[in-house]
Amino acid sequence: MSPVALALFVSSVQAEAFPPATQKASGGAPALEAVCGLHLQFGADASTEMVLSWHSLAPVRNARVLLGAADGKLQQVAPAEQADYTDGKSNRRIFVYHARLRALSPDTAYLYAALHDGAEPAFSTFRTAPRGRSAFTFTSFGDQGTPTLGRELTLADGAAPPRKIFVNDNLGSPAAADATLGVERIQPLFHLLNGDLCYANIAEDRVRSWWDFWENNSRSARNRPWMPCAGNHENELGNGPIGYRAYQTYFSLPDAAGQTDLTRGLWYAFTAGSVRVISLANDDIAYQDGGNSYVRGYSLGAQKAWLEQELAETRANRDIDWIVVCMHQVAISTADKFNGADLGVREEWLPLFDKYNVDLVVCGHEHHYERSHPLRGREENRTLTPKPASLTTDVVDTSQGAVHMVIGGGGTSAPSNTLLFDPPACRVIVSVGAPDPTTGKRLPVYVMEGAPWSAVRNAGHAYGFAAFTVDPGAEPGGLTRMRVVYYDVRGPGGMMTPFESFTLERPRRD
Repeated sequence: MSPVALALFVSSVQAEAFPPATQKASGGAPALEAVCGLHLQFGADASTEMVLSWHSLAPVRNARVLLGAADGKLQQVAPAEQADYTDGKSNRRIFVYHARLRALSPDTAYLYAALHDGAEPAFSTFRTAPRGRSAFTFTSFGDQGTPTLGRELTLADGAAPPRKIFVNDNLGSPAAADATLGVERIQPLFHLLNGDLCYANIAEDRVRSWWDFWENNSRSARNRPWMPCAGNHENELGNGPIGYRAYQTYFSLPDAAGQTDLTRGLWYAFTAGSVRVISLANDDIAYQDGGNSYVRGYSLGAQKAWLEQELAETRANRDIDWIVVCMHQVAISTADKFNGADLGVREEWLPLFDKYNVDLVVCGHEHHYERSHPLRGREENRTLTPKPASLTTDVVDTSQGAVHMVIGGGGTSAPSNTLLFDPPACRVIVSVGAPDPTTGKRLPVYVMEGAPWSAVRNAGHAYGFAAFTVDPGAEPGGLTRMRVVYYDVRGPGGMMTPFESFTLERPRRD
């Protein structure tokens, strides 16, 4: 089947995969019969492993995936395993199905159909990652929300307005849809989602927010893995002992040492080509009280121990050139009256990033775009200010230090691009106070610092994402490069305007 014919074939069944809005279950979620929220995740070896996932409001029978080559012949069947959680706010039980595909061929396109008894099959394609040094592109943004107006507005006295009015209640905006379309214009191998996915923990209906998130993003995430990290807004009171059970159920992510059922899926790593991607869960080490519950230290050091071992093994691997870290809370930010940088990130992670020569760190949390110079070492002051190793901005040697990119313009309706200090400065959370007796929240304690590490900032536009194209290089021991373009996303259809482009480079490890 040709690419054009395959595209027409897949598009012809998309209407069946997503039922019309009139087919709704309680709480605004789609009806049982559909394959809802279809999305992909890599296994630990992205060249041979893929997980296909979807969900429902009631258990289904015979959930499975049919798999075949891109010529359209679906010759293999893979059963899906059921996972579930009960939402602590609505007491609704959600069922998620994960079909794990193994022994795939590297850098190969596959056609698949996801289905269960009583459902129309949902078709799409995916490509496995290359094995070894190859060229490919990935993308990244964080802090998305949903574009959906899902909550019916009531007046202050509880009365209904003269006509029905619906509003968004999860910090989303129309840009949350535009950003997804922008990613699809790039057609990356995978997308990194830097936390605060759908802000379910502030929504009136958490289940609806998750459903809306997947309905918006499945048009991309069914074609390529969306690999997340957990942000503070994935922490939902009552959803498991530390609040991440919804996130942990919707995703099936690579296993990592030191995890228990409590922490399953909250940190992980995978390899694509010569790139090792490491996803971290920063609520474990951040000082800021940003979720529904304060869970700092929940892993009891297990995540940090795993990270050091992971970094040591990766840097010893001559087949891996690049180390990319995906996390939510940030070490750098020049936004005023927003979250700010977190000393916990600087204390716990940055020394390890220096020790093992991490190349790139992509974050969210701050709702704008900025990047740092390559960072190596720190000042011995109250805020442990990171030191820039070089001030070059167009071609950056990451063997000198890690470049941090804040990419938090995925669609939230609360942007921070108009709040940037001029000249650049940084508010650093160095601790938190006692819980407020009214709200229970721990107020942050800030210390100001200069921002010698600040390289480029985008004050002019709120929304966008970054694309990273890996050039593996031609010769052993020569240079490998990563071309980076940050795109402003403007308006319906995911129309994109490049804000800046630059190149990361480092010596190959072979």
